[in-house]
Amino acid sequence: MSRFSADSRLSPAQATFAQNEPSVRFRHATAFLCGALLTPMALAHEQAGHSEELSPTVITAIAPSSPLTIVTNPKDPRQPVPASDGGDYLKTIPGFALVRNGGTNGDPVLRGMFGSRMNILTNGGQLLGACPGRMDAPTSYLSPETYDKLTVIKGPQTVLWGPGASAGTILFDREPESFGELGTRVNASMLAGSNGRFDKLVDTAAGGPLGYVRVIGNTAHADDYRDGNNDIVPSRYDKWNGDVALGWTPDTDTLLELTAGKSDGEARYAGRGMDGSQFLRESLGLRFEKSNVGDMLDKIEGQLYYNYADHVMDNYTLRTPSGSGMMSGPRASNVDRRTVGGRVKGTWRWAVVQLISGIDVQTSEHRQRGSAGINTYKDLPYTEDADFHNYGVFSELTWYAADRDRLITGARLDRASAKDYRQTIGSGMTKRPNPTADDTRTDTLPSGFVRYEHDLTDSPATLYAGLGHTERFPDYWELFSPKSGPAGSLNAFDSIKPEKTTQLDFGLQYRTEDLDAWASGYVGKVHDYILFNYIPTPAGTLSQAQNIDADIMGGELGAAYRLTNHWKADATLAYAWGKNSSDGNPLPQMPPLDARFGLTYSEDNWSAGALWRVVAAQNRIDLNKGNVVGKDFDKTPGFGVFSLNGAYRIDQHWRVSTGVDNLFGKAYAEHLNLAGNAGFGYPAQNPQAIKEPGRTLWTKVDMSF
Repeated sequence: MSRFSADSRLSPAQATFAQNEPSVRFRHATAFLCGALLTPMALAHEQAGHSEELSPTVITAIAPSSPLTIVTNPKDPRQPVPASDGGDYLKTIPGFALVRNGGTNGDPVLRGMFGSRMNILTNGGQLLGACPGRMDAPTSYLSPETYDKLTVIKGPQTVLWGPGASAGTILFDREPESFGELGTRVNASMLAGSNGRFDKLVDTAAGGPLGYVRVIGNTAHADDYRDGNNDIVPSRYDKWNGDVALGWTPDTDTLLELTAGKSDGEARYAGRGMDGSQFLRESLGLRFEKSNVGDMLDKIEGQLYYNYADHVMDNYTLRTPSGSGMMSGPRASNVDRRTVGGRVKGTWRWAVVQLISGIDVQTSEHRQRGSAGINTYKDLPYTEDADFHNYGVFSELTWYAADRDRLITGARLDRASAKDYRQTIGSGMTKRPNPTADDTRTDTLPSGFVRYEHDLTDSPATLYAGLGHTERFPDYWELFSPKSGPAGSLNAFDSIKPEKTTQLDFGLQYRTEDLDAWASGYVGKVHDYILFNYIPTPAGTLSQAQNIDADIMGGELGAAYRLTNHWKADATLAYAWGKNSSDGNPLPQMPPLDARFGLTYSEDNWSAGALWRVVAAQNRIDLNKGNVVGKDFDKTPGFGVFSLNGAYRIDQHWRVSTGVDNLFGKAYAEHLNLAGNAGFGYPAQNPQAIKEPGRTLWTKVDMSF
């Protein structure tokens, strides 16, 4: 279909973005080619020491490293196109999905569980977004390639990293630098692709035996993409990050590290009534580690962190106000959140026992301001509306009962509180005094787990089973974002109870030289599951938070098999199921069955591969029920997407990888999806899912010295 016939289907608002289409396409082609043009430069570059050898393969599947735990390097090239944010990277791991709303900053979902049911930490600290609708999900502030290690622990199977975490724990970490003598290292990459995609990254460090300095900077840009029907989807974004780390290592057993960072960006959202015109992040951190302290005390770790998110959303910076409805004129909202916390823990080792024990604390303050008009909010003071505190104590013990048997158990106790500073609730004609103004609610929440792992005697396989229980204090979005609580309550702050999850996790891992296979399953019961109900009214939609009981189950399967010295095949399967046992309906916002099949040929310094993703239809929905971000508004059909990739390692320092995602230009939409916003021409009365990008080409160049 020609460009002109495609543009004829655009709304007037969408057509505005297509006026400079020829020049846009030229920029896209230029951006894609510039990665390839760097190859001659790479060939001419002299080899240097102190570098990490680059793998000549593109990652299409990630296997667990140990029971329920996945550890991977987010710097490795992967398919689909390398991630724009933390959530975008997580969706490539079996069991994860993403609530889509445009080109970037989707909200991650693990095994159908959303929000603070996942603990997401960066360098051991927590950064919480500020938007009442989670436009700035915590992962939207993360650039995955600036981190050295990603760890995912599925289920309530650890107590070390904070409260809640009924679905899992996600850790993005930067490793300390290690220089045996004075030296430097440099890692850099550049990505160019369709839809104006252009990313740059530099990660460099210098140091010696007594310490180091590390500096990281990156930028990321993309224009609005075209879906499989060649229609423009408002989705462009610009981001930048800058971080520095100063480390002192007076001996091999001691580390004192100070970190600081700042980032900002903007993003246009096809699925929201406003865009994000500012994603300002400021971070500070201090950590101390001392190893080999004594005969039994193996390690002491201490950490302090400060994270500040200052987020602006408006309807005039990246779009034109609709001129009708609630968002007819320019309007902006500015919210910020300041999170401060710390952790101290010690590790003790005996002959067959390891014990990790410690305490953690966190406080978080949320403020807001907003008004009609362009940038008029800047003249208004912030108003504090919420304050959260948490104090926790935890212990996790591993008993190596025999050569092939391990028992891991843990427990933690948290004291959580929240204060409601709002003097009024509602807006416009519904504005009224807040019945819980200046009230504080407090809960004591226990959590724990026990897991048994057994290595089979005559097989390179490990069996495991773990039972976990966690109680989760309602988060900001569950207490303050809903317009009401259950019938008869004052509001959500007054009535929403903590969520209580009890879950059995079990599985098998099998690993030989040619075969790596794994299976993990879970079945659980959630008491007082926090559900959002979106009720249509003549004045608009009323969001109501309520507690229900839920049954959940599902699992993931995977295998990677080396067919020959050059050929390797891999496959993964993920499924999540949920039921609202209070009324018998399906649990909403559950991703459908998702399978991925990969085939790779590699020889010496190059590889070529194919990835086929097949997703089943999702017919189990509960209309107008969901979470603070999304709701079930329609059933979705299944789809299949085929992609190709290739990589070439020029030498130990240089690598070029390339790919084409959605090779056949399939027009499809993910089930977890925000309906397209009427301000961009999507139908207001008949919700329409936002379609994914059509055929997408990309090239990435990595350098390491």
